[in-house]
Amino acid sequence: MGVGGIGIWQLLIILLIVVLLFGTKRLKSIGSDLGNAVKGFRSAMSEADKSADEDEDPKRLDAAKSEQASESSGSTVDPTSGKPADKTQV
Repeated sequence: MGVGGIGIWQLLIILLIVVLLFGTKRLKSIGSDLGNAVKGFRSAMSEADKSADEDEDPKRLDAAKSEQASESSGSTVDPTSGKPADKTQV
């Protein structure tokens, strides 16, 4: 038995029926269309990853700059609001 209880002979019969229904030219064009779709999807995903990385970098730089400024001035900054924290609150 093969994949999921289907033997090699059943798979060959299914393949033969598909070839008879669609023909080899139609199957070739379907395959190339599917390949182009996968290629386009992969390129879109890589572009989305690159743009997400670029969007995060300025936020990281701003956070690092504000952290350095607060450390050098000795004041405490509230991380939720970004405003100077009241020193009387503990």
